Amino acid sequence: MEKKQRESWGSRMGFIMAAAGSAVGLGNIWRFPYMAGSNGGSAFIIIYLVFALVIGISVMVGEFAIGRRTQLAAVGAYKSINKNWTFAGVLGVLSAFFIMGFYPVVGGWASAYILKSFTGLLSNPAAIGDVFGAFITSSVEPVVWMLIFLAANILIVAKGIAGGIEKAGKILMPTLFALLILIAIRSITLPGAGAGLEFLFKPDFSEVTGQTFLAALGQAFFSLSLGMGCMMTYGSYLNKSENLPNNALIVTLLDTSVALLAGIAIFPALFAFGMEPAQGAGLVFVVVPQIFAEMGSLGVVFSAIFFIALTVAALTSSVSLLEVVVAYLMDQRGWARVKAVYTAGGIMVVTGILSSLSMGTLSGFKLLGVGIFDFFDILTDKIFLAIGGMLLAIFIGWFVKREDLEDELTNGGTVKFGLFNIWYALMKFVIPLAVLVVAVMGIISIEQTGLMIFGLGVIVVLALFSKKL
Repeated sequence: MEKKQRESWGSRMGFIMAAAGSAVGLGNIWRFPYMAGSNGGSAFIIIYLVFALVIGISVMVGEFAIGRRTQLAAVGAYKSINKNWTFAGVLGVLSAFFIMGFYPVVGGWASAYILKSFTGLLSNPAAIGDVFGAFITSSVEPVVWMLIFLAANILIVAKGIAGGIEKAGKILMPTLFALLILIAIRSITLPGAGAGLEFLFKPDFSEVTGQTFLAALGQAFFSLSLGMGCMMTYGSYLNKSENLPNNALIVTLLDTSVALLAGIAIFPALFAFGMEPAQGAGLVFVVVPQIFAEMGSLGVVFSAIFFIALTVAALTSSVSLLEVVVAYLMDQRGWARVKAVYTAGGIMVVTGILSSLSMGTLSGFKLLGVGIFDFFDILTDKIFLAIGGMLLAIFIGWFVKREDLEDELTNGGTVKFGLFNIWYALMKFVIPLAVLVVAVMGIISIEQTGLMIFGLGVIVVLALFSKKL
C-alpha cells in the first residue's frame, strides 16, 4: 500500500509557536507562581531553571528526534522501534484523552470569566469566591462555556497542521505574551509591588528542602508537555532540515518566560493588596479577580485581559492534546483527519459534560472515591504522566540505538551537536533515575488507594498486551 504523504509544518516559526503553545498551559499561569511562592521564591526558580535547561530540554530533544525519525505519532513511534514498548505510546494517548476529559472545563471557566469581568464580577470583591462556587456548580452555564471552548479546539485541529494548529499558534502565542506583559507592567507599578518582586526573585535558601527539588523537577518536566506524546507527535511533522536541539532550547525558553511573566504579573499585585496566594482555582478565579477589583475602574479591563491570556494558554495546550489522539487515529487506524477530529471531539464532549456536572449535579457520584473531574485529573497528573515520563526517558536512553539518535540530531552529519555525548549520558543514566523519583513520589502522594491501584493496573495490563495493541 502506498504510504500517504504526511502533513508538515509550513515554517520553523509556526512549529516553534505551536510547540511552545503546547508547553504553555494553565499550569504556567497559576501553578508556577504558587510553587515559587511556597518554595523559597527565586531559590525555587533557580532550581527549576536548572532542571528545565538540563532535563526538560534533553527529554524534549529525544521526543523530537523519535517523532521525526519515525514520522509517526506516539504509538506508532514506539511500535516501529520496539513492539514491546507500544504500551508506552498508548499510555501517552490515554493521558492526552483523559486530560481532555477535564481540561476543556477549566478552559470554559476562563472563557466565561472574560465576559464576567464586564458584567459585575468585580463589583463586590467579598462575594467573588461565592460567585465562583455558584458558577462551577451550575448545571448549565459552565457546560455551555466548556462546549464553546472545546468547539474552538475541534475547529483548529480539523484544519490540519499548517492550516489549523500552526496558524493558531502564530496568532495565540504572541497574543499571550503581549497580554501578560501588559498585566505585569500594571502589577509592578502598584504601590508596594516591590515586596512581591523581592519575594519572587530574592533567594531564600532557608526554605529549600528535598521537597523543593522534587517540586522543581516535577514542574520543569510536566510544564513542558513531556511524556504524553505531544512533542513526539509535533516532531513527526518536522522536516529533516530542522535543528532539533536548537528548537527544543527555544521552546523551553519561551515556556519558562511565560511562567516567569505570570509570576511577575501576579505576585507584586498580591503583595500590593496584602493578599495571600492560594493554590489552583482559588488563585486564578478568586484571588486574582479580587486584586483587579482593588484597581478601580481599570481593574475590569485588566481582569478581562488576564482571562483572555488564561484562555489562550489553555487553548494552545488543549489543541496539542487533541492532536495526540487524532494523530493516533490517523496513523494507526487509517482515519481521515476530519473523521478522527469529530469522533474524538464528540467523545470529549461527553466526558467534559460529566466532569463539569461532577462539580454540582453529579457531585454525589464517585469513581473510586473521587468525582469525575478529579478522577481524570489525579489519574493523569499523578499516575499516567509520571509513569509516562519515566518510560520515555528509559526508552530513549536504553532502547533507541545511539547511532540512530546521533544521526537524527545531527541531520545526518550536516549540523553539529557538540553536546551529544553529554546529552546521551544524561538520557541513559541521570534522567531516568530523576524522573523515577518524581514518579514514585507523585504516586505515593495519592490518598485514594483504589484510584492508585486502578491507574497502575491499567499500565500493567497495557504492558502485558503491548504486542497486541
